[in-house]
Amino acid sequence: MAQDERRYSVRALIIVALLAILGTVLTLETAGLISHTRDKDKVQVGEFRAVYVGPREDYRMSPKPSELHAECYDGYLAVGSDTDITLKGVLVDYKNRGIRCTVAPRPPQVAPEAATPEASDHTGGDDGQTQ
Repeated sequence: MAQDERRYSVRALIIVALLAILGTVLTLETAGLISHTRDKDKVQVGEFRAVYVGPREDYRMSPKPSELHAECYDGYLAVGSDTDITLKGVLVDYKNRGIRCTVAPRPPQVAPEAATPEASDHTGGDDGQTQ
């Protein structure tokens, strides 16, 4: 096809494509086929699956971390969003039963000033007796 035989310009085709997408979204919205919820109790945070990690088993996982974090919430494992702190959900199994979690006790941490020898000289028990 020669250059002078074009019937429509590229700009016109792009505008028609954008108008078609906009018209489709507006039609679906007015028909009620696109659902929006403001009630965060009904929002599904994500879909998960377990990866078995047994002895001598290799597992593949993406090296990039997700934008979610897990924490214990009233004894159940909850998943929260890193981007929206108000979005949090309890992890459930296929029968909608909560997944229990336990928080492992943390080892006691030594204060940094107590670990230095200078700090122990000032806190020591010099009771005033000399030999």
